[in-house]
Amino acid sequence: MTTTTTPSILTLDALLTHWQGHRGLTRRVIEAFPEGQLFTFSVGGMRPFGELAWEVYGVTGYNLQGLTTDDWSWNPPEAAPPHDRAALLAAWDAQTPQLDAAVPGIDPAWFVVPQTMAWGTMAPLHSVLYGIDNEIHHRAQGYVYLRALGITPPAFYER
Repeated sequence: MTTTTTPSILTLDALLTHWQGHRGLTRRVIEAFPEGQLFTFSVGGMRPFGELAWEVYGVTGYNLQGLTTDDWSWNPPEAAPPHDRAALLAAWDAQTPQLDAAVPGIDPAWFVVPQTMAWGTMAPLHSVLYGIDNEIHHRAQGYVYLRALGITPPAFYER
């Protein structure tokens, strides 16, 4: 019997670097907002960027919980997060080493096994990719807000 091995095109280290690159860029977008505008300014009835950033933080936390415990249940926050840049950045920065510790330990075979999650049945890899896509989407909204405020956002390609 012949066994064919298909090479992986994305290693866990490459995924982590990609994910942390997006998080670093989003962090710079958070920092680019004037303090008084991060949680108040929006365009066209959309949520302010500070709220969007807290959502991204929550989705990352959800993925961290699942990746480290295999518990994919959704536990919404008991209270609204603070409308404070320092608190947001402190929470954001606390997640960085958690991701650095969690991702390299993932079993690649388990990473593609469908799980029942808050937003449907999917592999953990797909949940992580959804989280990254969601972050990119919300960061783009932040770019629009910054431009509307007359602020040049960080270069999107500098991750």
